[in-house]
Amino acid sequence: MATRALEWGRAQFRTCSATGLQVDLAAERLIKANAVAAVLFLTLGGILALLIALTRWQVIHLLPADLFYRFVTAHGFNMLVAWIVFFEVAGLYLGGVVLLNARQVAPRLGWLAWLLMVFGAVLVNVIVFLGKADVMFTAYVPLKADPLFYVGYILFAVGALIAVGIFFASLVVAKLEGRYEGSVPLVTFGLATAATIAVYTLLSGAITFVPAFFWSLGLLENYDPGFYRNVFWGFGHPAQQINLAAMVSIWYALAAFTTGAQVLNEKVSRFAFILYILFINLGAAHHLLTDPGYGFTWKVTNTSYAMYLAVLASMIHAFTIPASVEVSLRRRGFTRGLFGWLRSAPWREPGFAALAISMLLFGWIGGVTGVVIGTEQLNMLAHNTLRVPGHFHATVVGGTTLAFMGFTYYVIPLIFRRELKLKRWASLQPYVFGLGMLLVSVGMIAAGLQGVARRHWDITFANAPFPAPIPGTVDLALAVLGIGALISVVGGAMYIAVVLASVLTGKRVEPKSVTLVQAPPEVAGSPGTENPGAPAVGAGAEEHPEPRGTFVIVLVFLMFFAAYYLANWWLLGRAWFIR
Repeated sequence: MATRALEWGRAQFRTCSATGLQVDLAAERLIKANAVAAVLFLTLGGILALLIALTRWQVIHLLPADLFYRFVTAHGFNMLVAWIVFFEVAGLYLGGVVLLNARQVAPRLGWLAWLLMVFGAVLVNVIVFLGKADVMFTAYVPLKADPLFYVGYILFAVGALIAVGIFFASLVVAKLEGRYEGSVPLVTFGLATAATIAVYTLLSGAITFVPAFFWSLGLLENYDPGFYRNVFWGFGHPAQQINLAAMVSIWYALAAFTTGAQVLNEKVSRFAFILYILFINLGAAHHLLTDPGYGFTWKVTNTSYAMYLAVLASMIHAFTIPASVEVSLRRRGFTRGLFGWLRSAPWREPGFAALAISMLLFGWIGGVTGVVIGTEQLNMLAHNTLRVPGHFHATVVGGTTLAFMGFTYYVIPLIFRRELKLKRWASLQPYVFGLGMLLVSVGMIAAGLQGVARRHWDITFANAPFPAPIPGTVDLALAVLGIGALISVVGGAMYIAVVLASVLTGKRVEPKSVTLVQAPPEVAGSPGTENPGAPAVGAGAEEHPEPRGTFVIVLVFLMFFAAYYLANWWLLGRAWFIR
């Protein structure tokens, strides 16, 4: 980043020496503050994750029941809400201001939003650790927490909603001031999708937790559990759909950073993001499929026909991103066979490794299991078993969190303007964390297939009035879960170490390249190129390459998807067999 600063109105800018972007210093400070908060809450959530996993591992069974439910409550909030939303808010300021060469709108209001989010998140944690809110992430009525628990949630949601409003205001102001022409960049468009879903999600959270607050005070005599569950999942599940849209946006950015990939067809990719806005939230219905009060037509419409349009959107991105990478690498000369480009990809570049492993875990594990869980009939096999957290650990942790981790390594030199330390650790970290999360997810899914309950502290149901026979093979599945948790915590610790070492001890730098450990890809529009219209073509390159390898990978994925889907129908038939 160049030291030269420009003044424009009341805003001050500097020029990024790696990207040429004009960076508003007010936006930069807000990005830093939200990113730091995100990493701190991730650290807390990761410590709790290890303790919970060692309790789920029945051979160790570390925590007593009260601490288990208390830590599950804190872990759910810190990982599913605090860590990810703080990082996403940082992403909104980056995409809505920096990528548009625009000025930060209402920076003081941005700091108010940050303070509300920090205070709310700290308040929730304090109340939980004091033992006044052992209600788990869902906090289902009639479970009642201390009123301050709900206050913390409300304050956090209000702060996040203010940040989302600032993002949309920044887009409008940037357009009015002529900071960009035509449509916004695809990454910003994807973040706008996430922000749009966030409005619906945060308002649903308000409808959920404001009455719960009055109920906890005794001012509301009754709070219907069915109503609570309905509106809560308008918050709890769509909150992860915000993550989905933000994660896909990060995927596009990482592909461009590490391989110079250019989107094959931006119109199709933007259409896929629009499908998310219209249909992705319908997937929340899978949490309600066993509840009374919902008709068969409502259940099937939400979890089958309409939800498939959101699945179509994910399939578009799942093809477009690796296809763009393949085309870029083939243009640079990696043309041997179907997968020569893949073997020659920059696997030591942490952003590329995070991109590839994140897409693998999200699609092959999280996406496939999510569609099955979201099918009305098949849901009865998986509902409230460990298959459900196995699914969302593959999506939210193996997918979103790993993608955010990979992107952090580029935020450090480009925004914090610090040299990335422990680069070898950064190169290895996505593999370690990804392997751990693969084992965690598979272990949970395997245990859930054998009937292990999602929420119960003791899977043996000791001292229960009715026996609960659990197959002996469950011990192996839970051992896989426990070993995976240990490995993923090591990967998480590597990430924290790289971030802290870089931010606290890294030399102040003005980066010349967006890549970290490899030579920058030769692509049009990079500093020093004369032709901004098309990627550079190297010796032996294909001028008009086709993504043949990606097409084969997608076909294999679809066969795997079909096999898993049909296997679940077979299992359902066995469960209902009648002589």
